[in-house]
Amino acid sequence: MSDTPLNTSPSSPAPSTPETAGRGATRRGVLLGGAAAVGAAALGGLGTAPAHAAPRRLPDPFTLGVASGDPLPDSVVLWTRLAPEPLADSGLGGMPERAYTVQWQVAEDERFRRIVSSGETRTVPDSAHSVHAEVSGLRPAADYFYRFRVQGHISPVGRTRTAPARGSSPEAFSFAFASCQSYTNGHYTAQAHLAQEDLDLVVFLGDYIYEYGDTGEIGRAHYPAWETVSLTDYRIRHAQYKTDTDLQAAHAAFPWAVVFDDHEVENNWADDKPEDGGDPEEFLRRRARAFQAYYENMPMRAAQRPDGPNVQMFRRLAFGDLLDLHLLDTRQYRDDQVGDGQHGDPDRTILGERQRRWLTAGLTGSGARWNVLGQQVFFSRRDFVDGDGTNFSNDAWDAYRVERDAIRDVLATGPSNPVVITGDVHANYVVDVKADFEDPESATVATELVGTSFTSGGDGADNGPDDAVQLRENPHIKMINRRRGYVRNTVTPTEWTADYRVVDQVSEPGAPIRDLARYTIEDGRPGAIGPDSRA
Repeated sequence: MSDTPLNTSPSSPAPSTPETAGRGATRRGVLLGGAAAVGAAALGGLGTAPAHAAPRRLPDPFTLGVASGDPLPDSVVLWTRLAPEPLADSGLGGMPERAYTVQWQVAEDERFRRIVSSGETRTVPDSAHSVHAEVSGLRPAADYFYRFRVQGHISPVGRTRTAPARGSSPEAFSFAFASCQSYTNGHYTAQAHLAQEDLDLVVFLGDYIYEYGDTGEIGRAHYPAWETVSLTDYRIRHAQYKTDTDLQAAHAAFPWAVVFDDHEVENNWADDKPEDGGDPEEFLRRRARAFQAYYENMPMRAAQRPDGPNVQMFRRLAFGDLLDLHLLDTRQYRDDQVGDGQHGDPDRTILGERQRRWLTAGLTGSGARWNVLGQQVFFSRRDFVDGDGTNFSNDAWDAYRVERDAIRDVLATGPSNPVVITGDVHANYVVDVKADFEDPESATVATELVGTSFTSGGDGADNGPDDAVQLRENPHIKMINRRRGYVRNTVTPTEWTADYRVVDQVSEPGAPIRDLARYTIEDGRPGAIGPDSRA
């Protein structure tokens, strides 16, 4: 399959065209064009279409690409969704109302000459013809290539990588984390650059889609043209985002581990409470629809399949004895946002009791060299007001201060080398997590690395109007920058290196990527070391 513009229904806006065409033989070209490259003879291993297939052959159903996720030492989940007309008004991507059998194949080489596993799965309209194939029996720390087939159509080829063996001691682990990719705010230039990296994993920390019905200013209007509320709305919105070929390339290049924040459902939701204070029962029905569409469109395991308005999103991934990744859910169990004067209420929670116990046990019992909290909103103290007054975010951990401080104390006394990675705020930060945020001279007990958005907020800038105030009022904050991009991390037993990678514009495609800053964290020494960006 070549990397060509995707088919849409006549009433739908055309999806973005490939923004990196003509760049030569890149990893993106190999993966997205891989099905065509292998040649007809090599495709025979997938067999013929099943006898019960529909007489009418589908148009190309793989317009949303392929993805993999949540790697284990012997297993990974493979994803695709059949959608010959991805923006069809039915929300089913132009698929007929019937079941289809989709075959999948995993190989050690991109030409599929060394096939190690194959199988088939049944897709149905009730799951928007999505595929979640959990492949087991794989070798640890190994690269694999995968593809799908239905009715003679061959999908793009994806590459994935399993986790290192349990108890092994990897020499290095490389991953990037990112968040916040508003389709209307920017072109997916950073995702195109991400696809060219050499990574073991991508961690996406939330706001994969945005629910608004906005049009933006760069010709990438949301479809449908209203706020997503129905299951059909959410399915179409996810499909629109997935039609972007740069996002497809980033998914096809590595396994992803994803968690949601608020915009996958509604801005600033908390537990069963919508932003506008509406009916909780109606909001839970909306949440169930949003969760279903999210699962249908993400490379997640059956353990993350939602049950109505509930989903088991917090989970843990281990990478030998080098790194434990604790993925959190800071939306589903939190108390509602309140004013600054109530932030210190000891009963307020952002995690909920069950998740807090799970996290505490996992941190104190971890034998990994590095312990990473992959989560959504700003963890450390962040005062926005000069002088004696204070003003904190009602949506971040500052609004749940007592619980935040309790988790900070666990980080200080329990796990080895705790690092918090964060999204949400559309800016890059580097932060020392202090034993007492009121005392700048207190011990640094952990490090928080905050990544900017992929696109949300538009082009961004090096500095914002309140950044100087934040740096004065929060001496534990070492760096603030508001360009767009992602954070690339290389972790070894002795050192963590974080490269903040940014593009200068997303309002137009094609901006080059550059290294904004590099910070390191030494084993056994909390706090990031890097260029002085406070001047």
